[in-house]
Amino acid sequence: IILALLFGFGFGWLLQRAQLTRYEKIVNAFRFTDQAVLKFMLSALASGVIFVRLFTDCGWMDPSLINPTYILGNLIGGLIFGVGMAGAGLCPGTTVAGAGRGNLDYIVPGFLGFTVGGAIYGLTYPLFFPAISAPLKFGNITISEALDVNPWLFALFTFLLIVLLLYVIER
Repeated sequence: IILALLFGFGFGWLLQRAQLTRYEKIVNAFRFTDQAVLKFMLSALASGVIFVRLFTDCGWMDPSLINPTYILGNLIGGLIFGVGMAGAGLCPGTTVAGAGRGNLDYIVPGFLGFTVGGAIYGLTYPLFFPAISAPLKFGNITISEALDVNPWLFALFTFLLIVLLLYVIER
């Protein structure tokens, strides 16, 4: 729990330093006029793909805890998440970071979004989960396992692809 709190504090601090808790940054990302959010998240993914692989190989992470992949559920959830994020101009990470800074305009929509979203999820989960979990269910498998490639090769390729994408965005 302490490590999770430290990592969460660190991530929130980085969000603050990059000014990604500002409403304008999030909204402008959806308007394609400010690439700061995209570059920050791609940087997080690039480092994450390497560290997850490293932590797994060192035994600090248990790969058996990988959640099963449900393609239809992920698509529907991603759509709902994206619409909510675009509508509020906030995402969960920036909401918590902004609320930690004391911004009421983050606390109110954040609390409402988390509470209402959690309630809707809890009430509809038993109704919809069986329907969206059956089609295209892959189980507890990673992309490198699905493609039958070396996990480090996949991590390195993904890292380099993200770095190339960041370079292209910067140009």
